Amino acid sequence: MTTATLKAASTAAALKLPRDRFPARTVPGGWAATRLARAAVWQHTTGTPFVLANPVVQGKRVRGLAHLLDWLQHLPGESWQQRWLTSGAEALGARWRQAPLQWLSRRGRCSTWLPSELSNGLKVLICADAIRPSLEWLVSVPSLKGDLAPGLALVRDPDGFARLKTHCEGRTDLSASSRRLILQRIAVILAAKGGLVNDITLGDVLELADTETAVRASWPKDLPVFYRTLRDLEILGREAPTGWRELRTGGQRTPEELIDRYQIECRPVRDLLVDYLRERQPALDYNSLRDLAYFLGCRFWRDLELHHPGIDTLHLPADVAAAWRQRLLTRAEAITGRDGEKSVVPVPRISFRECLVKVRAFYLDLSQWAIEDPGRWARWVVPCPVSREDIGTRKHKRQHKARMDARTRERLPVLPVLVRTVDQRRRTAEALLQAARRAEPGTAFTVGDQTLTRSVLRPGTTAARIWADDPRTGRRRDLGQEEEYAFWAWAVVEVLRLTGVRIEELLEISHHSLVQYRLPTTGEVVPLLQIAPSKTDAERLLVVSPELAEVLSTIISRIREPSGPVPLIRAYDWHECVWMPPAPLLFQRRFHTECRAINHGTVRKMLKAALASTGLVDPSDGRPLNYTPHDFRRMFITDAVMNGLPPHIAQVIVGHRDINVTLGYKAVYPDEAIQAHLAFLARRRSQRPSEEYRAPTDDEWEEFLGHFERRKVSTGLCGRAYSTPCIHEHACLRCSMHWPDPAQRARIVEIRDNLLARIDEAEREGWLGEVEGLQISLAGANDKLAQIDRRSPQTVDLGIPSPRRQDTSADQDH
Repeated sequence: MTTATLKAASTAAALKLPRDRFPARTVPGGWAATRLARAAVWQHTTGTPFVLANPVVQGKRVRGLAHLLDWLQHLPGESWQQRWLTSGAEALGARWRQAPLQWLSRRGRCSTWLPSELSNGLKVLICADAIRPSLEWLVSVPSLKGDLAPGLALVRDPDGFARLKTHCEGRTDLSASSRRLILQRIAVILAAKGGLVNDITLGDVLELADTETAVRASWPKDLPVFYRTLRDLEILGREAPTGWRELRTGGQRTPEELIDRYQIECRPVRDLLVDYLRERQPALDYNSLRDLAYFLGCRFWRDLELHHPGIDTLHLPADVAAAWRQRLLTRAEAITGRDGEKSVVPVPRISFRECLVKVRAFYLDLSQWAIEDPGRWARWVVPCPVSREDIGTRKHKRQHKARMDARTRERLPVLPVLVRTVDQRRRTAEALLQAARRAEPGTAFTVGDQTLTRSVLRPGTTAARIWADDPRTGRRRDLGQEEEYAFWAWAVVEVLRLTGVRIEELLEISHHSLVQYRLPTTGEVVPLLQIAPSKTDAERLLVVSPELAEVLSTIISRIREPSGPVPLIRAYDWHECVWMPPAPLLFQRRFHTECRAINHGTVRKMLKAALASTGLVDPSDGRPLNYTPHDFRRMFITDAVMNGLPPHIAQVIVGHRDINVTLGYKAVYPDEAIQAHLAFLARRRSQRPSEEYRAPTDDEWEEFLGHFERRKVSTGLCGRAYSTPCIHEHACLRCSMHWPDPAQRARIVEIRDNLLARIDEAEREGWLGEVEGLQISLAGANDKLAQIDRRSPQTVDLGIPSPRRQDTSADQDH
């Protein structure tokens, strides 16, 4: 099962949960208005309040109504709703008028205005509740749903629509388009489900959201505004969550739901995995339980079913277990080559050892539990396919340590470049936004070396965003979004590098996290930043430096409401899959008409956009240098310890339980290793007898220098150690310590050719004893020539990251 398939299945299951909890209203088979006779329907729809003041439009409406009633009356069915469903018009979508037009044309009723008359007549029948089209059909016919709201407000529920309109007009954060869409969605629900505005349920709203998503093939971004409007009017009931996003998140799942995501075919094994998760659940947090279900259900058993169909036992043959472990080492990743073509290549899987540990623990737990409850677990006790050697972590930890230290050594020296870039990017984006606000549409404005033109929007469009056209790239830029991304990228970088907090701790910093402590001796007030419990479930306090205080003050000033307080918002814990209580979080931003907490994915997007502006490249692959939020934590610890902070104090600051973890974060630099080695030599020398370090005599020094003078030979240099004899009796081409001189390559070629001639002569004369010695010399000559060829002069790129010259002509913000 691929990652994309798994994610799609997981998303579909998450969206299905609220639909199961809040079902939509069902359309009954019949109701009073749809069972009326034709004469009663005609009398009702041609009288008050369906009569329009404009006689021309009213005439078109009456003629269209007559045509539709004639067409529907000839169809089979006991009600107008049944006849409408039988007609097949909904299957035609926006071309629904073809069905009545064909019937009318066969009876000689043809006119230019007939399609428009049919549309007017259908609106009357819908408003009169004679027919109730499906939601899918109403959403797919935009020309019809846009005109339903005025008619329904006039004849179906005047009080409900009046209350809704008053509420919308009282909200200054709603644009004219948002108010229009709210009324349209209300009209669509009433047209499809019937009833009044107050009869709309939470399930109706969910069904409409899923329908619009399916029809448009994209998620409607303004649905949260529609939902909040209905909730503020207390239409959806007390069970409706505070926000739309709270409703659309699935929350924590049961062990059955966690395992069933992977579509395991073997039912006994599926039930075993569910029982195992349920047994482990009390001792695990939800994030650990979800990971355990992923490794056992997807990476282990589902992978076995895909590659070994029909498998139904945990007792794996040796070849099956070996093949599974081999597949676990790599994963498929799609990459784009320089020619623009995409290909899927296998890349090493970093978490493969974690999966092996989980599988081994699974088998060993079954063995242990079988002793306590054999009736339940004994039949599953089989040899474990993962040995103790497979999960050895010593080498893995060393490799991980070396990999992380390399990242830190690459990123810490260029951190000042990143800090300067994000600050300059923020200031430039803010200046562009302010200049664009002052500029009239169609006029140009210049900030620094960028000249943009304020976009001219369509007449009647009231845009809350500030758009500008870039003449150099031909793109239209959203300067408001650019400024927002630039500001929060700067804020994230500054707080992470100045505190060393984890990403989840960063996003949970609130206005209440700023506390103060008064020193008992001097009475000085020390500002502190309280870090909420995260990985170790232990809170801690950090001293707020003046630089950090300025950053936090800028953030608070930006998000504070005009009345003073910081908005209270609910953030979603993506690890535990629960919504946290409302809090004045500092990392929040305005999204359309509501404030939302910034999540992990948005932080990474902002960092990626900021790093693209620095011009820094990764020396390993030449791609733009990538910083993860955790890189700042490692750099913070390394920089603090290198500058003299005791490791045990750094341990408390960053919130580690074990000091060895803190030391593991600290990257060892070559200079530190050199200094430590020199100190070791000094200590060892002080403990050795002093006569071993006496000054050499003149004869000894001359002998030592003479050794290096005698290293020069005709074809290169001899690299044997001082006071060691020549083991090849000066047959230099045979010696591995001989260092050939590239300038003497012609001489060595001449020697090789001579050896070939001598070998031919010896073989011809039968001197077999000499042939063997000559062949050894020939092999040595060929080896020296190969060494010279490998050492041919060439340019070597050391790969040290350095800032590139920024191309300010391109739009670098996302």
